Amino acid sequence: MADAAAPPTIEDIETEGRTRAIGGWPGTLASGLALALSLYALYWVVAIVQPQIYRVSFLLVSLVLTFLLYRATKASARVSAIDWVLAVLSIVALSWPIIDFDQFVYRAATPKVIDVALGIVTLILILEAARRTVGLILPATAIAFLAYGYYGPHLDRIGLSIVGHRGYAVDRLVATLYMTLEGVFGVPLDVAATYIVLFVIYGAVLEYSGAGKFFVDWSLAATGRFGGGAGPGRTVAVAGYLLGCVSGSGVANTVTLGAVAWPMLRRSGYSPEIGGAILAAAGIGAIIAPPAMGAAAFLIAEFLRISFAQVMVMAIIPAALYYASILMMIEAESRRLGTRTVDVARGTLWPLTRRYGYHFISIFALAYFLIRGTTAMRAVFWATLLSIALSYIRPDTALWPKRLVSALTAAGRSVVPIVATTAVAGIIVGVVTLTGLGLKISGVIVTLAGGSVVLTVVYAAIAVWVLGLAVPVTASYIIAAVMIAPALTEVGIRPTAAHMFIFYYAVLSEVSPPTALSPFAAAALTGADPMRTTLHTWKYTIPAFVVPFMFTLSDRGRALLLPARWPDALAAVAIAIVGLACFAGGACGWIRRAANLVERAALTVAGVLLIYGTSATLALGALVLAAAVGGHVFRTRATAV
Repeated sequence: MADAAAPPTIEDIETEGRTRAIGGWPGTLASGLALALSLYALYWVVAIVQPQIYRVSFLLVSLVLTFLLYRATKASARVSAIDWVLAVLSIVALSWPIIDFDQFVYRAATPKVIDVALGIVTLILILEAARRTVGLILPATAIAFLAYGYYGPHLDRIGLSIVGHRGYAVDRLVATLYMTLEGVFGVPLDVAATYIVLFVIYGAVLEYSGAGKFFVDWSLAATGRFGGGAGPGRTVAVAGYLLGCVSGSGVANTVTLGAVAWPMLRRSGYSPEIGGAILAAAGIGAIIAPPAMGAAAFLIAEFLRISFAQVMVMAIIPAALYYASILMMIEAESRRLGTRTVDVARGTLWPLTRRYGYHFISIFALAYFLIRGTTAMRAVFWATLLSIALSYIRPDTALWPKRLVSALTAAGRSVVPIVATTAVAGIIVGVVTLTGLGLKISGVIVTLAGGSVVLTVVYAAIAVWVLGLAVPVTASYIIAAVMIAPALTEVGIRPTAAHMFIFYYAVLSEVSPPTALSPFAAAALTGADPMRTTLHTWKYTIPAFVVPFMFTLSDRGRALLLPARWPDALAAVAIAIVGLACFAGGACGWIRRAANLVERAALTVAGVLLIYGTSATLALGALVLAAAVGGHVFRTRATAV
């Protein structure tokens, strides 16, 4: 891949929250704090730290890091006086709950003036940290929720009595959000400071030990030379999963994958827009790919009060169907475009596996620990230690102290925007819980749907998608979990299916402007138009997003969320694969030759009927599919003659 240009960094792509390169003692301080944050998270696994103290101190360090690493504006390349002021205020405002902890936790109902003052400062700091890291929309949304909590009684005057409430004074709002575990320091931040940071550390250790490069090279060697013109695209999908199953980040996965694989796609004949779409679609799968998955997956476990291993098991088949859908899209698209084979890594699979295959061991170990019932925190902790030990098998992958410190420092930096996002999400969740807004919104959805399960699911999908237009995946899931999931469960959908449904649709924010970071990252790598790349990514990912309808609307489809009887699960998977193949053929316009408009429409209709999954729709879908394929074969044979 010698012709690969130097890839842009994630900071170059995330235009709303660019980090800055700082040197001198401020840079040393930032690196030291990032390293300390990672070590603190590892220490927490084996030590006893009071939960509220741990969350407060973790947020304290993260906020200080945010104001050192992230620019207030694009022009602020150096750490300014205001950045130092904000960092000091973070220390003061978040040291108070720790210093006065014994009395602080009992004053939530009757806060002192200093509690309210420092609580307001903390909320402002969190909102500013989110603005710097993920953009203006999320903190603006949180401000709107705070206004809703305060002005609730006035909503009757403007015709919004359906979501009105008695209203809460500033001291009550601040006390709830700052002094209890129902706001800033609630479930979202807890998950970030426990599950997520540990998986980020694990991913960084694998990356710095060369596992990321090995996964891409292994995929190239295994699939790059097979399948004619579809081979390069298929390689990207396989590598996307191998990288994604340990990174859990769609945009990071896309950037890492694209830096290596885009030259191969280009030589195969893919345009920059379509090549970028393949990279983005494969990269986004990291968010739903076990065992690591994205941040929201850990929140599912907390909201449902189940183990992360159970979430991982539920996600196995849907994730496999996601990548199967992408592979089918690639097969159809490559034939339509006439892409060609690229000779890469020929004959090197076994030597590569023999030399570096030990990188797979920690992934298998992680899955084994989780299946055996080990908590997710301890499972990833031991997997991290195992991956460090395995790195010393070869000198070129060994994590000697300097490289290990770099890995832990990078992990500490990477978790900062997640902490800011979850802290702001905690503000929103706190207001929703305090005012009862979640039940009100779910009631509105059910009322509009007239009690229809199908319409409720459709309205929920639209609501989560619209939410995802404004905020990142994690925040989108958190808000939907407290406001939209109750509507799904109210019409009889199982809580596990409801939360998996909104999780999948929250992931759509990764391909929906203005937060479509993965397609934008891919466009930056390939030199394509960002919006056209995003539209092509939609085409590649949308078939996979019909699967959630299957496990919410269909009795057969519920078997996709294991555990289930194997005959039921296999039948559900078979139906889903045929349905996804119909969507792929309809979207890409290919069956055995180029499909016409009528054939594409028929395939899409067949896919919808099959995914719905009742006996009647399955029979009708099979008839429509047979008619589409039969008509296509007859037409293409007649044309050939």
